[in-house]
Order: sequence, then structure tokens, then C-alpha cells
Amino acid sequence: MSGFVFHVGANALCPHGGPVTTVSSNARVKVSGQPVATLTDTYLVTGCAFTVPTAKPQPCTTVQWLVPASRVRVGGQAVILQSSTAICQSAEQIPQGPPNIVATQTRVRGI
Repeated sequence: MSGFVFHVGANALCPHGGPVTTVSSNARVKVSGQPVATLTDTYLVTGCAFTVPTAKPQPCTTVQWLVPASRVRVGGQAVILQSSTAICQSAEQIPQGPPNIVATQTRVRGI
């Protein structure tokens, strides 16, 4: 599964429209002037609109990547690709669905 390399400045949304923010520990390898995202980075969701049930809302708060790049690594960690598989989770780690990668750089591809 190949795809463009995901990076800190790329746009991703949770299934309910909340933007995903990437907090990268990588400061060396960059694409489009932004650090490349890896499997061990932190992915936070803010502004998720999922508020059902009303007694105890479960909005998305984090993204857990399940299938990163198989051949591309940065600092020994697998890189996240536009085609990588992930799941958004609530604060209680309840699965909420996959994130949607809206825009990323289009120069560097990985496998």
C-alpha cells in the first residue's frame, strides 16, 4: 500500500469533522518544510462534534495509527502515509471510526 507521506502540516479530520493535530518528535526529516509524521507521534483531535449519548458524550480525542508504512522509517519509526489505516478514539479509548486525510504534500511517496 503506497501513498504520500503524512506530515505535521497535513490536514486530517475525525469522522465527525474535528481537526487532527500532529505533535511530532521528529525534528530532522521534513517534507514541504514540515516534520514527517511517524507511528509514535501524538495525534490529538479537537472540536469533535460527536455528543451522543447526551448523558455522557464521547467525542474523538486521539488517533491511533494501526498500519503505517512498511518500508519507510524516520529515526527507526515507521512513517504515516496518506493510505495508512487508523482509528479515532474517545478519551475512554472507545473506537469512533477512521480519520479522513484531507490534504497532504504530493511530492514524496512511501510504501
